[in-house]
Amino acid sequence: MLAATATAVAGGALHHNGIASAQDAASRPANANPGAALPPGEPGKDYNPVIVPNGWTLPYKIVDGVKVFHMVAEEVDHEFAPGLRARCWGYNGSVHGPCIEAVEGDRVRFFVTNRLGAATTVHWHGLIVPNGMDGVGGLSQKAIPPGETYAYEFTLRQNGTFMYHSHHDEMTQMGMGMVGMIVVHPRGVPPDQRPDRDFVLQTHEWAIKVGTNRPDPNVMTDFNVLTFNARAFPGTAPLVAKLGDKVRMRFGNLSAMDHHPIHLHGYYFKVTETDGGRIPEAGQWPETTVLVPVGSTRTVEFVADNLGDWAMHCHMTHHVMNQMGHGLPNMIGVDPAGLDDKIRKLLPDYMTMGQHGMGDMGDMGMAVPPNSIPMVGGKGPHDYITMGGMFTILKVRETLPNGDNADPGWYQDKPGDRSLPATAEQLQANGIAADGSTAPKPPPGIAAAARPKGNPSTGPTTRPTPAGTSPHQH
Repeated sequence: MLAATATAVAGGALHHNGIASAQDAASRPANANPGAALPPGEPGKDYNPVIVPNGWTLPYKIVDGVKVFHMVAEEVDHEFAPGLRARCWGYNGSVHGPCIEAVEGDRVRFFVTNRLGAATTVHWHGLIVPNGMDGVGGLSQKAIPPGETYAYEFTLRQNGTFMYHSHHDEMTQMGMGMVGMIVVHPRGVPPDQRPDRDFVLQTHEWAIKVGTNRPDPNVMTDFNVLTFNARAFPGTAPLVAKLGDKVRMRFGNLSAMDHHPIHLHGYYFKVTETDGGRIPEAGQWPETTVLVPVGSTRTVEFVADNLGDWAMHCHMTHHVMNQMGHGLPNMIGVDPAGLDDKIRKLLPDYMTMGQHGMGDMGDMGMAVPPNSIPMVGGKGPHDYITMGGMFTILKVRETLPNGDNADPGWYQDKPGDRSLPATAEQLQANGIAADGSTAPKPPPGIAAAARPKGNPSTGPTTRPTPAGTSPHQH
C-alpha cells in the first residue's frame, strides 16, 4: 500500500489535509514497481544524466533518504530566439521549467512556492502517485494561493519519460509556459547498456503577435511560434554526438492543440518507449519520423553512425516558420512589373514580396518590428536556412575537441559528397539538357502541366489570389 500526505506550508505553519491513497495493482503500467522506496539513485552510479538543449536539470538535496526539490512558479522574461522575448510564466526562472531527473524507487519530495498573482498547482503527468498528490486544483487538492508553498511527496514506482504542468486554469497557465519534463531512470542498468547521449526535448506552441511581449493563452488555432525546449530556430542549440554514440531522444508534447511529427534526416531509429512504458522489442519498428501526440511522450533510439549536420524538425510545414501571418493574399506567380512603381507613388518604400514563396524573404536583411523575428531561420554554412520554429540540428563528429556538448561548428563535407552546380561536361555525358527539355514527361492519360510562357524567373502572369479563396472560385 502506498500512503502519503499532502502538506501546505503557509506563514510558517504546516497544514495537513490528511489524504491517503492505496494504489490498485491492476492499474499499474508494465514499467511500474510496486516495491518500497529504495536508496536514492546517484548519477554516474545508477544512470548517465540527461542533456537538455537550451535547458537545465533541477538540482536536489537528500534529507533522511528523500530527494528534495524546490520549485518556484513565477513570471519569467524569456528569449525564444535572438530578437524575440516575452513575459511568460515558468518555474525557477526558466521557460520551460527545469527537467526533473530521478531513479525508479526514489522517494521524492517537491516544495512548490507560488510567486504568481494567481493560484496554481503541479500535476505529475503520467506518473502513478497517490490521489492527493495528483495536483488537480479543486479535485485532488486546494490550489496553491499566491505567496504560499505546498509540498508533494511520493515514491517513483515506474521508469520512463513523463511531464509536469499546472493543472489549475490550464489553458492560461500552460499557454503561458508552465510545463516541464520528468525523466525517471530504471534502476540497475549496467553502464554499457546506457545511452551515451540522452537528449530531452519538449515541444510547445505559442501565440505571440508581432511587436507584443506576452503569449496570448486564449488563442486556439493561430499559433505562430513553435519551439523545442521553448526556443525557436535560429535560437535552438544543436544536439551534439560522437560517431558511434548510442543516442536516445525523449520528446514530450504539451502543446495546446497540435500533434508534432518529428523527422530526423540522415538516420532511421526505433521508437522504444511511450509514456506508458517500454515498447516490446517486437513492436519497435524502424522509423524516420515519430508522431508525438498532444499530452504524450515518445522515446527514440539509434546509433550515431552517419557523420554530418542533420536537420531535425516538425514536419508540419507551418511549424517551421516564425511569427508567420495568416490570412495573407497568395502572391505566388504574380508578375510585379509596373505594380511597384504605381504603389510607390503612395508608399515610397513599397516592395512586392512572396511571388516566389517565403524562401526568398529570409536573407533580404529588411528591418522587422520591435520584438519580432523573421519568418524563416538563419545563416547556414552554404546559404540561408529557410526554416525556423521547431527546427534544430543533430551534429555528429568523429571527435569533439571542444567538449561533449559544445557546438563543433559546421560540418566539412568530404570531396564529392556535396551537391554542386552540374558542369557542361556532366550534362553532356549524361544526356541532360540544362533547360529541362529532355526530362521525362507524364505517360499518355496523365494530365501534363503546360510549360509556362513569359519570364521564367517569375512564371506565368497571374493575379493575386485573395486569402481563403481558390483561383477557380467566382
